[in-house]
Amino acid sequence: MLAEAIPTTQGRVYDPEGFYDEALLPDGSPRPEYGEVLAAVLEDPAGAVERVRRKLEATGAVFGGGESTAPFVVDPVPRIIDRAEWQHLGAALAQRASALNSFIADVYGDGRIIRAGAVPARAVSGGEHFEPRMLGADLPHAPATVIGFDVIRGADGRLKVLEDNLRTPSGLAYAEAARYACDAWLDDPVGSRRRALNPTFAALREALRSAAPMVGAEPNVALLSDGPRNSAWYEHRELADRLGIPVLTPERLRRRRGRLYADLGRGRDEEVHVIYRRTDADTLLDRNRRPTWISDLLLGPIQAGTVSVVNAFGSGVADDKLSHAYVEEMIRFYLGEEPLIESVPTLDLGEADARAAAFERADDLVFKPRSGFGGAGVVFGSDLDQSGYRRLRRLVAKSMDGFVAQEVIALSRHPTAVGGVLEPRHVDLRVFAVTVGDRPAVVPAPLTRVSFGKGSLVVNSSKGGGGKDTGLLA
Repeated sequence: MLAEAIPTTQGRVYDPEGFYDEALLPDGSPRPEYGEVLAAVLEDPAGAVERVRRKLEATGAVFGGGESTAPFVVDPVPRIIDRAEWQHLGAALAQRASALNSFIADVYGDGRIIRAGAVPARAVSGGEHFEPRMLGADLPHAPATVIGFDVIRGADGRLKVLEDNLRTPSGLAYAEAARYACDAWLDDPVGSRRRALNPTFAALREALRSAAPMVGAEPNVALLSDGPRNSAWYEHRELADRLGIPVLTPERLRRRRGRLYADLGRGRDEEVHVIYRRTDADTLLDRNRRPTWISDLLLGPIQAGTVSVVNAFGSGVADDKLSHAYVEEMIRFYLGEEPLIESVPTLDLGEADARAAAFERADDLVFKPRSGFGGAGVVFGSDLDQSGYRRLRRLVAKSMDGFVAQEVIALSRHPTAVGGVLEPRHVDLRVFAVTVGDRPAVVPAPLTRVSFGKGSLVVNSSKGGGGKDTGLLA
């Protein structure tokens, strides 16, 4: 068995410890697509890590902004997804993207799903990212043109959606960086059968063009960024380069008579028709209900119909974790179909029965603020002593609509080079759907995120995680 041939720390054999392993079968033998890949990595795991590190360093791939900038770390052991699983995942997430966009349009339009009782009104109006100023907005494009789905696999081997990211999902440039760095050292036996990443950027370019509020002439598209202080500044520059569009910071934009203008590199002001917004500021009102700077800059042109923003303001109403509890109902309501992929079971703690059930089995659940991200405010019930349990109950009682509870999923593991040997580490998968017109499609540039800490479930780069190249077999 290959598992017994993989050296790990302190002389132990590679042991997934009961978790689903993406590369090995339960008997320890490699899954069909992994045999040669693992053999190649095992020749020199430490050397592979160093070669990937040097290649990434040459590209300038970093995560974080300002003084907190750190290298983006890529593990040299690629993840491989076979054709049948990717086809199913693509169809399932395209279905999900279609329903989520229908939900956003409906929320700011007729509100049919609320009137039908399929989603409670408090799941919308009580959310931090519900934008009353977008009510009645006539958008010429899918509100959430780019969606990043966080997909996980549990012990049963089935893929599920943990989160839907519909405001400023990042990762596309990091997926490309991971591919480049790993290709630089690994003569990958599956390389000739692996799908290329290039179609991703063509699809995104077309989606941005199709979002323009005009017909006929070629629209001017720009990426709006906070600049070097933004944690994804590296990605902003890389994406703009691949898309052939300029990166603008707020001070370079000017608003005149309901239109937006900037010097796009040709030495004169030109009208901007599409903004690919990647700023940290993503709401029209601040916590004191006052207009934000981005509202002052963009809301007028949006309302005048002279500029489109991707993703549209207010899209966050659908990536609220409380909305996540109802996505499968959205699919049934808008599409008349059964979901092709499950959500991680999520309890709406605003419902009395669900709240009682959650606290009866708190040890099996993780409690999350409905609008949090990056792991902020997350509490595992199994970590609580009696006083911590009482504090959690008081906190939820003060804001029953402010929290959800989710099933704890035993994230799958993947062989990862740590300390010169291969160790099992937890992974998830960020998959992107891009909608051109009203046609959502999953693009072939998923990013596997990995936790480098033993037993850790935190895969975010901002918390010490990293990435893996993800090869899709054609």
